[in-house]
Amino acid sequence: MENESAQKGPASSPRPRRRGRLLLIVGMAATVVTAAVLVPLLLLKEEKREPRSLLIPEGWRSSQVYAAVDKELGVAPGTTGKAARTAHLKLPRAARGNPEGYLFPATYPVDEKTTPESLLSYMVNTAGKNFGSTPAAYRQVIIASIVQAEADTAEDMGKVARVIDNRLTRGMPLQMDSTLNYALKRSTLDTTHADTKIDTPYNTYERTGLPPTPIGNPGRQAMDATLKPPPGDWLYFVTVAPGDTRFTASYAEQRKNVEEFNANRRGASKNGG
Repeated sequence: MENESAQKGPASSPRPRRRGRLLLIVGMAATVVTAAVLVPLLLLKEEKREPRSLLIPEGWRSSQVYAAVDKELGVAPGTTGKAARTAHLKLPRAARGNPEGYLFPATYPVDEKTTPESLLSYMVNTAGKNFGSTPAAYRQVIIASIVQAEADTAEDMGKVARVIDNRLTRGMPLQMDSTLNYALKRSTLDTTHADTKIDTPYNTYERTGLPPTPIGNPGRQAMDATLKPPPGDWLYFVTVAPGDTRFTASYAEQRKNVEEFNANRRGASKNGG
């Protein structure tokens, strides 16, 4: 009898059964679905933006803060300044709606949902937590803003605060160039005699007491110096050269220091500095 296998001819490839065909179809479908899911995920990964933030340095005036917010958020110049007047910020009553002094210097997160109103509220609320909102606290913020503007170094902050305190106690005008600069919307070391005669509540040469508002936005360090200035009888100070601020209780000594300051300025001007 001949072998039955020989009669069937050469072996053929096995044909998939019904269950095998189903598994193959499902596997192919799964591959297609996986690819379809991966494409959107890859697109999302590419579109993911890096975290953004906005740094507000110590001492910036509100006008500088507004301009920085406008630029960071990509809105028209002046938008944040207008928002400050309508954002219902939680300011001290003494501020009368003016956020100057309460736009706390810090680094703030920014994303596509950030608005000028939300960013200003964040700054003001942070200042409120750090400074408080009582009339006494507002007065301290005014002093701290002057300390921030006048002090050359962190060490000098406490001494400047003591000078302010000593002058206020004696009923002397503060005679601070920084308050005049604020009124004149500038920043300069050169104050003329005419400048000291301008009619403004920020003229602390002509008027005693504090200016009506802060002249910038102080940081925590300036506030700490204001709250706890070191003991001293200083009534005058002048930065004769960078890193060389001299404090004294003697008017005669102050005049000598001012003369040295002026001489240094003339020398720098001649040398093109």
